[in-house]
Amino acid sequence: MSTFKAPKGTYDLVPPESADFLAVREALSAPLRRAGYGYTETPGFEQVELFARGVGESTDIVTKEMYTLTTKGGDELALRPEGTASVLRAALEASLHKSGNLPVKLWYSGSYYRYERPQKGRYRHFSQVGAEAIGTEDPALDAELIILAHDAYRSLGLRDFRILLNSLGDKECRPVYRAALQEFLRRLDLDEDTRRRIEINPLRVLDDKRESVQRQLTDAPMMRDHLCEGCKAYHEQVREQLTAADVRYEDDPRLVRGLDYYTRTTFEFVHDGLGSQSAVGGGGRYDGLSEMLGGPPLPSVGWALGVDRTVLALRAEGVELQLPSATDVFAVPIGDEARRALFRVVTALRREGIAADFAYGGKGMKNAMKSANRSGARYALLVGERDLAESVAQLKDLQSGEQTAVPLDRVVSEVGAKLA
Repeated sequence: MSTFKAPKGTYDLVPPESADFLAVREALSAPLRRAGYGYTETPGFEQVELFARGVGESTDIVTKEMYTLTTKGGDELALRPEGTASVLRAALEASLHKSGNLPVKLWYSGSYYRYERPQKGRYRHFSQVGAEAIGTEDPALDAELIILAHDAYRSLGLRDFRILLNSLGDKECRPVYRAALQEFLRRLDLDEDTRRRIEINPLRVLDDKRESVQRQLTDAPMMRDHLCEGCKAYHEQVREQLTAADVRYEDDPRLVRGLDYYTRTTFEFVHDGLGSQSAVGGGGRYDGLSEMLGGPPLPSVGWALGVDRTVLALRAEGVELQLPSATDVFAVPIGDEARRALFRVVTALRREGIAADFAYGGKGMKNAMKSANRSGARYALLVGERDLAESVAQLKDLQSGEQTAVPLDRVVSEVGAKLA
């Protein structure tokens, strides 16, 4: 027994459960690839300032949850707590926005890190699939991303999720709302940390999950009552596009999300089967983030979907993913000569795209067949000394028990035909 364990708040992915996570990643990214999003990958750590500027210095993510370190050279780095700032930084550094083909559509998948109190659905290391459409302001683009996430969840068999939708306004109408909200919040009975947050970013207070705070926010002013005509029209177009695509949503005027960079469209995917950590994904528009990072004006929109939470949501609904078998054929040699011959056949099967495994370690027939059954393979391929002398292999259907002799030089084509 190893004396080492995974760090607190983290988890290992091992078979067979890891197959579900791979299937979820594939399902979440498949609609993006069909919609023209290209894959991007960024480092697991970035300069601290990237997240302080982009995510927001008043957020819990930056003030309480980031893992930071100082390198031997004196650089202040942070393990990435989210993906958008890193992906936008990469796009700006590579000058993708100068290609003349906007929006720049990118998708990504990776691990993220936040120092939080571990609980079901909330980990210190977690996995997400994300998407960003950079450089274009268009309500159809906002709707596209919401539809793609909706369709990805549906393709997995997930049904009991809800889409919450809101608008946070823009640089024209947000300041008016901010002032009204600050005036309201200053009259409340709040602790000193929350009072400081009122002055930095009062919307963060609306996102406070403590019941003692939420009770006092019943009569708080709503952003929807302060939207300018442009933001109202933009938001209505997003809503119309979703309705036309038969995507149901709920207007949630209190939806803020936990990051400072959001403007206009904001949305969240929630699943009520997950308890307190009900959000399985979310995102929104962030038209000013590029300028915060020192880039040109690039209105953008994106989302991130939690792989871990999506798996938990599937389990909460009792959805069993239809996963392809990890092994189609399991080879069982009897004798050294048969072992050499059958290993060559297994290699040929794999090269033709057929999943094949081998009874390693010199197992006897009985133990080798147990391994074949445990592998989930459809067929067992057996070769003994007599079979080798006749240049045949015994192909056994592990479901029906039927067994037939197949010439060794035709095993690949015969198995391929049966699996087609």
